[in-house]
Amino acid sequence: MTNIIVSFTDCCFKKAAEILAKRINLPLFELANVNCDLPMGAHYSLCLSADGLSFISHNNEHGAIRCDFVTGSHRHRRNHGGGNGQMIAKAVGVSGKFFPNVLDVTAGLGSDGFVLSSLGCKVQLLERNPIVYSLLKDGLDRARLECANDDELAAIIARITLTEVNSYVYLDSVEAPEFPDVIYIDPMFPPRKKSAQVKKEMQALHQIVGEDEDASRILEEALEKAIYRVVVKRPANADYLAMLKPNYSLEGKSTRYDIFAKQKLPK
Repeated sequence: MTNIIVSFTDCCFKKAAEILAKRINLPLFELANVNCDLPMGAHYSLCLSADGLSFISHNNEHGAIRCDFVTGSHRHRRNHGGGNGQMIAKAVGVSGKFFPNVLDVTAGLGSDGFVLSSLGCKVQLLERNPIVYSLLKDGLDRARLECANDDELAAIIARITLTEVNSYVYLDSVEAPEFPDVIYIDPMFPPRKKSAQVKKEMQALHQIVGEDEDASRILEEALEKAIYRVVVKRPANADYLAMLKPNYSLEGKSTRYDIFAKQKLPK
């Protein structure tokens, strides 16, 4: 992360930026604007501004990456996503009577976790990368500020908890009766498509996070700790994670959910 700094656009964000820079051990720099030159050869900044926390490319390689649960695609999917008919709902076992407690061990920017919470699940998000965790935490914090005016959003955010931790370490420490109903895994792997076909924002995120090289080990531990099932999200044409064949899969055009069933879901 040597080419990344923490920045802020106004003195009112300086204290928060100082705390963030110290926590994730990155240099701090005050921006005159997002297009200004950065020190020490840095190309990216984790920037605090009136819009919240953003991951910015100062070479204009991609747009700002920001976690936003209030507007845009998250609002649209909340209102028009298809409810329990969505593949992800079927994969984790959501029904009109059963709303599993889901442990998402690869939270990323929280998109799937937010969807599962909007379906009524209690969701615990685990994220180990400090930059991604910071973006996700900021998105949840800003969403909480909007909850006073949006009861539905308030209920969704209330069902989400976030922990900065290595997923394998966390799973290894969990003991009964604290096992989650469902463990959800969406590991980061090298993109199979040509780079031009992958959104530039996702390329940047992949560079930050790297590959989840311990994903196979996480799956093995998850199979020991989930009560009802483990769900692995994969590209449609990808190999099975750890070459372990699931009980069954749900397949879409670009995404596949591999389901490892432990026992029958409650009715």
